[in-house]
Amino acid sequence: MPDGWQWDSTLFRGSAAHYERGRLPYAPGFADALAAALGLDGRGRLLDVGCGPGTVSLALARFFTEVVGVDPDADMLAEAERQARRRGVTNARWAAARAEDLPTGPGTFRVVAFAQSFHWTDRDRVAATVRRMLEPGGVFVHISDLKDPPAAPTPLPRPAPPYARIGDLVRRYLGPVRRAGRGTLVHGTPDREDLVLARAGFEDFARYVVPAGQVVDRTADDLVAWAFSRSDSAPHLFGDRLEDFERDLRALLRQASPDDRFAERLPPTEIMTWRRPDGDPD
Repeated sequence: MPDGWQWDSTLFRGSAAHYERGRLPYAPGFADALAAALGLDGRGRLLDVGCGPGTVSLALARFFTEVVGVDPDADMLAEAERQARRRGVTNARWAAARAEDLPTGPGTFRVVAFAQSFHWTDRDRVAATVRRMLEPGGVFVHISDLKDPPAAPTPLPRPAPPYARIGDLVRRYLGPVRRAGRGTLVHGTPDREDLVLARAGFEDFARYVVPAGQVVDRTADDLVAWAFSRSDSAPHLFGDRLEDFERDLRALLRQASPDDRFAERLPPTEIMTWRRPDGDPD
């Protein structure tokens, strides 16, 4: 778990409704790439830990018999269920739980996935639990945007979103240290998942990068939603200054692009996998 921070139920309060509009999608084809890498064939079960509004669960549902998404935020699960109905996904179910509360029910899983959620957990404890929940040869999957992708060869057709200036504005309202629920993240989020998974007894590490780079248009409304979809600028953190923050954010965006239109490139998606050894005792 990040140093100096304890999990609490307010982490993403009020953010679920902003996810679909505010967050950029993973690279097109990431689900097919993962299915090809793991030989997924419509059998077995997927557990998506920290599923949020079902972004990964719903994209992968067609490759499994059943998908189970778990998240401690009730609003995220309600949004996941709404998205499942909208997309006609019928083999997904949702459960309110923290990763540290696993297992949530009987049975084993072919794949357990964490999409930019593993760093919020007690990683050594959760990794050991996940190994027991996987069937022999089952796979732990970590999905995230690729950090520091290569520079694009051509300029964008519109101004890029002013993310650094948005961050400055958030700090002006909430203080210099990144907020996380009722607490703060003094040392940022941890990495080195490879060491954590090795300690837990996983093996056969593989890494895949799914290319992207497509230019997407973004509006001021999209970027306001992006800000409110984040744990460090979730709506509840601003209290009675929420309207003031949104007003100042929109003014900042209008300065950056008078017609409130922006462009950015979809980042590549990084997928890392580790296997539970065949014959590994429970």
